[in-house]
Amino acid sequence: METTAFQKTYTKIEQITKATCSVRAEGVGYEEMASVNGRLAQVVKIQGDLITLQIFSGTEGIPTNAEVVFLGHAPKLKVGDELSGRFFDAYGHAIDGGPEVDGKEVEIGGPSVNPVRRKQPSELIATGIAGIDLNNTLVTGQKIPFFADPDQPFNEVVAMVALRAKADKIILGGMGLTNDDYLFFKNVFENAGALDRITSFVNTTENPPVERLLVPDMALTAAEYFAVEQNQNVLVLLTDMTLYADALSIVSNRMDQIPSKDSMPGSLYSDLARLYEKAVQFPSGGSITIIAVTTLSGGDITHAIPDNTGYITEGQLFLRRDSDIGKVVIDPFRSLSRLKQLVIGTKTREDHPQVMNASIRLYADAANAKTKLENGFDLTDYDERTIEFAKQYSEKLLAIDINIDIDEMINTAWELLNRHFSVSEIGIKAELVEKYGKRNGN
Repeated sequence: METTAFQKTYTKIEQITKATCSVRAEGVGYEEMASVNGRLAQVVKIQGDLITLQIFSGTEGIPTNAEVVFLGHAPKLKVGDELSGRFFDAYGHAIDGGPEVDGKEVEIGGPSVNPVRRKQPSELIATGIAGIDLNNTLVTGQKIPFFADPDQPFNEVVAMVALRAKADKIILGGMGLTNDDYLFFKNVFENAGALDRITSFVNTTENPPVERLLVPDMALTAAEYFAVEQNQNVLVLLTDMTLYADALSIVSNRMDQIPSKDSMPGSLYSDLARLYEKAVQFPSGGSITIIAVTTLSGGDITHAIPDNTGYITEGQLFLRRDSDIGKVVIDPFRSLSRLKQLVIGTKTREDHPQVMNASIRLYADAANAKTKLENGFDLTDYDERTIEFAKQYSEKLLAIDINIDIDEMINTAWELLNRHFSVSEIGIKAELVEKYGKRNGN
């Protein structure tokens, strides 16, 4: 063994699996970076002096006498205003042909913010998507997942949110993106002229899967720089957390750890919580809001990944294809923003909560009417009106391609309510009907 100023070098590997190798060493820290035969690796387990390293590109071809050099630090990202408008890989290296960022080096994966330094979220974060802003309003500092089937256009939705969201900075963390997905994000951002406020960290299917484990930490470290140093409202978009969890599973299985539910590591809850808990509203005004895609296998909400995610986050946004209108919508029954009460009716118009509740109640009546129809029962006039209302409500408000501001969403809802129902059927307070819901010519 020879030691340089900050680096310890070893040449006797004791054990090699498909993704990891073990070596006896001292004075090494958890999550410390290392080079194994020139390949980047990271410390994932320490048992006495036996150190296990995960090798990002795999262990194929590495001999037992390979040189292991410990670098003396966890993965780092250079932060600064130059991050804006750029695309980076999982290690924080530029992949867009531009220069490397010349900024302050910060170790990624640090602790989340102390609760006493947090403020209760109270600022609206508008996405321009009516199915979110009207029924499942988001607030700065919130953490919420998109649950979607793999064949749904969730990356298009993520790109839409990135372009429309009223945030100072958008940080995209792409895990296991196809090359087409990567180019899609790049082209959409460039063509919209929005690159200057978006920073992207991308791992594609051509990169080693284990590298995905670095992407969320890179994205959140960049977010912390803008939120803390610049007092900006930052929206972090992560896609796809299922592929992140699969990478965790690859490493733990190859370390011969006993898997938990659905072949996931026993640490899945804490691995996910460590990331999601970075969502925060600072008293100084900066904030980090996290929206993360979790793809479902056959719509299975009980799988370990969405199941654990649901415990950690403050609601969920559920994508589904509406067969009546042939579009993908934000499902009003399975979606929920647990923090919307903090802003609706105060940061939005006073009639927002009642319009939202009335619309969803009548939408639910339409679902019951459809069940009656499917079971061969006759429909009442009211049933038929609810079904027509629900179809138009889906088309004009729930569909993900609707891009309008919140006041216009509320006005559209009033228009549909007035078209199909009497004042008594709508059931909204008389003074709000008088002020906002007056019928044309009445």
